[in-house]
Amino acid sequence: MHVPRIWGNAFVWSVAALLLLAYGLPHAQPLFATLFPNLQRPVYLQEPMVNLLWQHMGLVAVSSAIAVILATLAGLFCHAASGQAFKPLMESIGAMGQTFPPVAVLAVAVPVVGFGELPALVALSIFGVLPVLQATLAGLTSVPTSVLDSARAMGMSSRQILTEVQIPLAMPVWLAGVRTSVIVNIGTAAIASTVGAKTLGLPILVGLSGFNTAYVLQGATMVALLAIATDLAFDRLALSLKVNASSSTDHQA
Repeated sequence: MHVPRIWGNAFVWSVAALLLLAYGLPHAQPLFATLFPNLQRPVYLQEPMVNLLWQHMGLVAVSSAIAVILATLAGLFCHAASGQAFKPLMESIGAMGQTFPPVAVLAVAVPVVGFGELPALVALSIFGVLPVLQATLAGLTSVPTSVLDSARAMGMSSRQILTEVQIPLAMPVWLAGVRTSVIVNIGTAAIASTVGAKTLGLPILVGLSGFNTAYVLQGATMVALLAIATDLAFDRLALSLKVNASSSTDHQA
């Protein structure tokens, strides 16, 4: 018997579960009242969960975009002949940003830029640089010397070798770094609610302060489902790039 593809598609199921929980949570009062009979308010209704979801995704998207752009440009600069001397410095700066706890960065940023999304944006951007920087450098240096020699023998310039050979071959490694950066930021963004940013961490903080386990469970489940759906989306993207690369190679052959 043929099983429809949608039933075996984990990405579709994770997105469906995420949206179902986000939009259906206000109607889940009987379920959570049964699971948590000792709580007077077992469902988080102070802020629509769907609004927190979109705000959380927006914060992660903007901060990850900043981190990816900065880290990729820094990696390309360090890989160039003129930037080789700065490679250890860039790696040290990236590692330093990763070792600082996000809460510490938030605490430093709040007196400077105030409460809200801005300090969270700064902290998440700094925190997301290192995985992309390392992946960019690793991807570019992983290109075999024989491939580079062949490109030079064909008369390709340094710019052509970079854009037509090294970057396409480094793309899978770079994408893995972006994937790690984004997934880490999804979880870390929940902490941003401590400085006034509206994210999926808000139900968790309210639940912890009010000893409401149901709120913590609802917020944590939303963050987990978002991370799973995003990871599966990157998995599909990586597979698509691999298939396109194989098709291109076969066509050239």
